[in-house]
Amino acid sequence: MDEVTRFLNVWEQETQKTLGLLKCLPRDQYDFRPDAGGRSLGELAWHLAESDAYITHGIERGLFDFGEKPAGIERPRKVEELAPAFERIHRDAVERVKKLKPEDLDRRLSFFALGEMPIRDLLWNLVVMHNIHHRGQLVLMCRLAGGTP
Repeated sequence: MDEVTRFLNVWEQETQKTLGLLKCLPRDQYDFRPDAGGRSLGELAWHLAESDAYITHGIERGLFDFGEKPAGIERPRKVEELAPAFERIHRDAVERVKKLKPEDLDRRLSFFALGEMPIRDLLWNLVVMHNIHHRGQLVLMCRLAGGTP
């Protein structure tokens, strides 16, 4: 199995866990914010979709510019809209990654202050690991908001 296929398999396994969590979020707690300076429950949940969208969009374009938004990235405003919208964003992101060949993973792209990074690191670190990190935060927020992840 090549690395692109392995990445897609791992990413899909993690995505199913994320979707399960999004479906468990308390419906009336979209604006729950345990820290006045932090993201709300709805904002943090949507950040998981933003990572999938923006990183894969930048890889496809060969350029990272958060001023150019991927299609359909507007944040839903209700908890019950988060999982279906995340699923749509994720499917679009998967289609972008499926275009990659194993040799593309060594290609380096400039990623803001982090400098040049191989596409492999962008995918594994800024898509999969970054979302696992934020999913953990969202589990805690879900509990604090009265939900059961």
